[in-house]
Formats: sequence, C-alpha cells, structure tokens
Amino acid sequence: MDKFFVSEELKDIAEKVQAGERLSFEDGVRLFKSGDLLTIGYLADVIRQQKNGNRAYFIVNRHINHTNICINRCPLCAFGRDPGDRGAYTMTLDEIEARALECRGQGVSEIHIVGGLNDTLDLEYYLEMLRRVRRALPGTTIQGFTAVEVDYLARSNGLSIEKILELLKDAGLDSLPGGGAEIFAPRVRERICPRKISGDRWLEVHETAHRLGMRTNATMLYGHIETIEERVEHLIRLRELQDRTGGFLAFIPLAFHPKNTGLESLGLAGTTGYEDLKVLAVARLMLDNFDHIKAFWIMIGPKLAQVALSFGVDDLDGTVVEEKIAHDAGAETDQYMPKQKLIKMIRAAGRIPVERDTLYNVRWEGLQ
Repeated sequence: MDKFFVSEELKDIAEKVQAGERLSFEDGVRLFKSGDLLTIGYLADVIRQQKNGNRAYFIVNRHINHTNICINRCPLCAFGRDPGDRGAYTMTLDEIEARALECRGQGVSEIHIVGGLNDTLDLEYYLEMLRRVRRALPGTTIQGFTAVEVDYLARSNGLSIEKILELLKDAGLDSLPGGGAEIFAPRVRERICPRKISGDRWLEVHETAHRLGMRTNATMLYGHIETIEERVEHLIRLRELQDRTGGFLAFIPLAFHPKNTGLESLGLAGTTGYEDLKVLAVARLMLDNFDHIKAFWIMIGPKLAQVALSFGVDDLDGTVVEEKIAHDAGAETDQYMPKQKLIKMIRAAGRIPVERDTLYNVRWEGLQ
C-alpha cells in the first residue's frame, strides 16, 4: 500500500484493506464521513485492480419499459402513472415483440425489462412477453422484472415467490435486475415508498432466485433522506446475502433524481459528483464478495462514470438505447450510448474495454 496516497485518518482502514480483512459497519460509517475522497478512491482502486486487473466492462443492451401504470405510486418515483393520466401507457405484446425484433443483427446480448405494477395485466401477458422476446432473440439474455414486480405477480396470482420465478424462468427469464431495493431501512421506506415491498422481502426474492440458479444484480438508491448509517447497513445486508448464495453479479449504486417526484418539495438538490464517487468507492471497499461495481452512466453522467473507473468501478453498464425511469425524474443524459463511444471512454481512462454478456462472459476484448 503506497503511503503517499494514504492519510493518517484512514491508516488503520488502509491496513485492513491491504491485509484482505473485511471492513466493519463502523469502518463503513467512517469512510462515508471522511472528507478524504482521494484516499478512499485509491483504496477502492486497489481492490478493483486485484479483482479485475485493468479491464472495464460494458454490454450492448436495450431497455424496454413496458408500462408506467403503477398501483404503488411511490413518492420517490417520477415514472409511475395512474390509468388515464397524461403520458400513461402500456405496450402491447406486438409492440414489445417489435422492439425486440429491432435488435436483430445489432449485437444486443441483453434485453432489460422493467415496468410498473399494472393491475390490468395478467400473468399470461408477462409469460407471453417473455416467450415472444425469446423467440425474437434466441441467443439474448432476458434480464427483467424487479423483486417488486416478482412479488406483485406472486401475490396477485396466489403463488409463492419460488413458483412465480419458475414460471417466468420457463417462459424465458434469465436474470433479475436490482431495482426496488432503494434503502432497506424501514424508516426510509415508509417515507419514500410506503406501498413497496420491505427490504426483507426484496432480499427474499433475490435469495430465492439465486437458489433457482438465476444470477441477479443489487442496487442502492442514495441521495434522498437516508442516513450514512442506513447506507452502510444496506451494504452489509447485501454482503451477508452474497456470503450465503454468491448469486449477485454486480452492485449498482443509483443516484436519486428528485425532479417530478413526490420528494421534490423537500428541497432535495440531487447528488454531487463528490458524493457519487464516494458511494461507488465505499461500496467497492465494503462489498468484498462482489466481483463488479457498476457506474450507471445514465444516472451520474458519462464523464463522471469515466472518472469512476479510477474509484473502484469496473463496469459502465451499456448502450441502453431507451430508458424512461431516470429521465422522467430529470436525468439529463442521453438515452443511448453507442458502443464505440463506450470503448473510447474506457480507453481514454487507461482501461482495457471488454464487451461482456449479462453473466460477464467476454464477447470481445480490446487492446489498451
């Protein structure tokens, strides 16, 4: 460990990192409260290098948000609508299939599907959606439906989590995204998403998916009303589940965008670049059993995501093509990032660009 980069304030934590020791709850709180971003970033980058060398991953993917009608209408969300609201929509199965067919011949390796809890859609709609996307793109991974959606489908159809996941998997679902985790603390969920499933239930859905052989992602929504302690507790609970199952692929911190949400009246200004980099770096240090930390350029902007490649991050997500949820909340980024631009960003940061699939199998690897 290079003493030049390590401050006295964090020397004992640096020694634990160097020795490969797991950081504690108290360590995580200290890291978040520290003003020494460069030391934190340096330590996180040491771990990134140990786990992934000089590689930085991306994926050629497409998002499909099939409906924004949602019975939950969480205060944190700008995406959800009531039926009849201006801008409310539900895609037909033919429209979804057409979106999938548009991806043929474009090298897309993942279709990412999430939407609202629309009580006019029955289980067959979801199963047929998966069958059609699978027929349209037989070699493409379908990563779809947050734990919130999975729970809703289970409850509304009188089925267990395990049974609904088995049905979805048989129809073509390969992997779950990490959405809906927000912050696990009940205090926070009561304020920002009171009708959403609990943190315990979110963890149960993902643990069940892991048991069925499905790999999933994990997220944390930060920059709203959560405390530092609640952030660290969230990370540790993810780490504990990963200890049990090893089923998480990547962790993706999601910066909260307050515009057009029910929390906008609180005067929340959104996150700063300093905060974004710190969350990514602390996550890399706390989540020692996660292989990958992703900077979602849609949420924090491509330039900061590029800088994050020196703060513990090894993945920039992907091409996306179409994204509605963050943009309804005021995200000012593009909704599409060409593959060549991602490669250029990664190379400019001194990393080796690696195109991956959902499971981090290498599809193409460039030169540094």
